[in-house]
Amino acid sequence: MIEVREVKTKKEKKEFLDFPLRLYKGNPYFVPPLYGDEKKIFNKDYVYLDTCEAVYYNAYINGKIAGRISGILQKASNEKRSEKRIRFTRFDSINNVKVAKALFNAVEEWGRSKGMDTICGPLGFSDLEREGLLIEGFNELSTFEEQYNYEYYAELIEKCGYSKEVDWVESKIYPPDKDDDSLRKIADYIMKRYNLHFGPAESTDDFLNRYAEPFFDLLDVAYYDIYGTVPFTEGTKKMLIENFRLVIDIKHVAVVLNEKDEVVCLGLCFPSMSKAVQKSYGHLTPAALCRLYKAIRKPKILDLGLIAVAPEYLNRGVNAIVTAELVRMLREDGVEYAETNLNLETNHAIQNQWKRFNAVQHKRRRAYVKKLV
Repeated sequence: MIEVREVKTKKEKKEFLDFPLRLYKGNPYFVPPLYGDEKKIFNKDYVYLDTCEAVYYNAYINGKIAGRISGILQKASNEKRSEKRIRFTRFDSINNVKVAKALFNAVEEWGRSKGMDTICGPLGFSDLEREGLLIEGFNELSTFEEQYNYEYYAELIEKCGYSKEVDWVESKIYPPDKDDDSLRKIADYIMKRYNLHFGPAESTDDFLNRYAEPFFDLLDVAYYDIYGTVPFTEGTKKMLIENFRLVIDIKHVAVVLNEKDEVVCLGLCFPSMSKAVQKSYGHLTPAALCRLYKAIRKPKILDLGLIAVAPEYLNRGVNAIVTAELVRMLREDGVEYAETNLNLETNHAIQNQWKRFNAVQHKRRRAYVKKLV
C-alpha cells in the first residue's frame, strides 16, 4: 500500500533529506548537496520564502519511504511572466510508477488548491538551485551545482503525463590544441575599441566588495528572459555572497569595466567540489573540509558558474574577452578541463562560444510541463 504524507514532523523531514542519500549510496556519479544547506529548506525564515510557498511530500510503501517530491509556488516568477505555475523539485523515487503518480498527484492537487493551472520542473526556487532532469550522460560525474538521477526517472515522469518544455546541454571544454594567441588579440582589440579594462581585485573579499552588487544588477538584466530565472532579492544576494566567499579564487574570475568603471561583463568559475563532498554524503566532516580546501586551492576541474554581458555590449564581441580569459584559466595551475553546466539548447550564441575549445557535449537535461486544468 502506498501512502503519501506531507512532511511535517522532525522524523519526516529527516526521511525527506536522507532518502536520496540512501537511494544513490555507492553510485559513483551522484553528488549530494551540502546537507546543512538542504536542512534550511524547512526553516520558517528560509531565504526564498519571502517570494515563494513550498510543500514537501514523502511516499511510503508499508511504512518504508519509497520516494519524495517538493512543490514550489514561485510568486515572483509568476508575476514576471503573468503565469499561474507551480514547480516540482527534489523528486526522487524507486523505480515504481505507482509511487511516482502518487507523489505527483499530491503536488498537482496542492497546485490546484492555490489556483494554478500549470506545473513544470524539475525547477528549484530559482535558477541558481539544481534544475533539469538528466536524460543523457548517466555515466558522467555530476557537478556539485546540478542533480544526478537514474535513467528510469524520465519514464516515470512521462507516464505521469508530462512532456518536454526545454532542454539544456552540458559540455566538457578543454583548451584549444594550439594557442596561436589570435583569441587574445581579438579580446585586446575589443577592449581597446570600446575603452574597456579589467576590474582590479586584491582578494576574494575585495572582489565581492567591489563587484557583487553591480554583478547581481547585471545578471537580473542579462538573464531576464532566460527560462526559469527570477530577480534577486536582498536575501538571496546575501546568501550567494557568503557562498562565493568560500569558493571563489580571483584567478578564476573575469570582470570587464567600461570607461565609467561600470561592470559590463563578468564571468565566474568555481573549483569542482564534486569529489570532495561525495565521500561524506554532503556532510562537512573534518576530512571533507580538507578535501574541499585542496579542491579550491588546486582545482583539476573548473565549473563554469555565471557569465553575463550587458545587453548593449552583446553584439560587440565582448564574449571574446571572457573566452580568452577562460583559455588562460584552463592553461594554468594544472586545470584539466571545465564543465559548462547548463546551457539552453536554443542558446546558439553560447554554443558557438565553445567551438573555440575542444568541447565534448556529454550531458542533456530536460524540464517538463503539464497542464493542471
